[in-house]
Amino acid sequence: MTTRTPARVDEIDTPAILIDLDIMERNLARVADYAREHSLRLRPHTKTHKIPSLARRQLEMGAAGLTVAKVGEAEVMLASDTPDLLLAFPIVGPPKLARLMDVARKTSVTVALDSLEAASDLSTAAHGARVEVGVLAETDVGLGRVGVAPGGLGELIENIRRMPGLRWEGIAFYPGQIKKMDDTGERDIEKLASLIELTLCDLERAGLKPRIISGGSTPTLFRSHRLPGVNEIRPGTYIFNDSNTVLSGACEWQDCAASILATVVSTAKPGQMIVDGGSKTFSSDRPSSGTDVSFGRVVESPESVFARMNEEHGFIELRNPPRRFSVGDRVHIIPNHICVAMNLHEQVYGVRNGAVEQIWRVEARGKLQ
Repeated sequence: MTTRTPARVDEIDTPAILIDLDIMERNLARVADYAREHSLRLRPHTKTHKIPSLARRQLEMGAAGLTVAKVGEAEVMLASDTPDLLLAFPIVGPPKLARLMDVARKTSVTVALDSLEAASDLSTAAHGARVEVGVLAETDVGLGRVGVAPGGLGELIENIRRMPGLRWEGIAFYPGQIKKMDDTGERDIEKLASLIELTLCDLERAGLKPRIISGGSTPTLFRSHRLPGVNEIRPGTYIFNDSNTVLSGACEWQDCAASILATVVSTAKPGQMIVDGGSKTFSSDRPSSGTDVSFGRVVESPESVFARMNEEHGFIELRNPPRRFSVGDRVHIIPNHICVAMNLHEQVYGVRNGAVEQIWRVEARGKLQ
């Protein structure tokens, strides 16, 4: 049995992720221009789109390389012909390291890590494979996830510099604790700037000058130039944006390129409609701010609340709906976290003015190792 390729949005079966190409292209251009204006090396994280051809588009627009989290993602992104791959995640374990060495034979590879154990194993693998791997020593600037305390960077770097097969490139950090650019967020940016400045001064006193100072996130993206010494940014979500990016203050609703097209399958309960997408379609991430628990914004009924999900059912509470919804109606829902939603879909549709211009396979979905 063959399925006809849809030519228009109204021919796409649901649930499906739609990418508004006009908005996506505007997002890409905005960040590329920002990076050029402030002399920032752009190494975007591909965890959001997971598609080599979109990674290639980012490279063509000026990105110096790409960022991934897992070796499986790195293997897929080789198809983008990237000259440079950063694995912004400690790579631990012989199977992963063996595969990473195969990647390092094909393009320049850098790994962000925060332990002597991870560095030593990486060194052994690189030396044995006769390749050189770059290393960014990661420091924790407040998220409490990975990274040594700033005061411990010097010792970690000195040990890395002595390890064969490794090339110390600089430092990395991720200010993921700053989720909203309000007055509190602005003060947090100032504290972060002071912490980075002190860290760099400590390294300089120790005779350590990092070539790359890599940091930032999508919520803090357009404040990156205010962080002393930072010369590389690794945003990911910016290509599409999502509800949480809007809530963070980093974009507006009109900057959200990705939405999930869903069909209303039931209106049996008054004040509620059920759509044909649940936890197997949408991210289970909660809103990053606000009081209502909602799993996405219904574009056709913004005051309604996507209150809960089963595997296949999305429960939408209709609050002041602008119109009556009926079984068979289709709605667009902007998910809270598009990166996770992309990982749930085999393909996505690039659309413009109601027409389907591109169908992309999500080639790096499920690459967890």
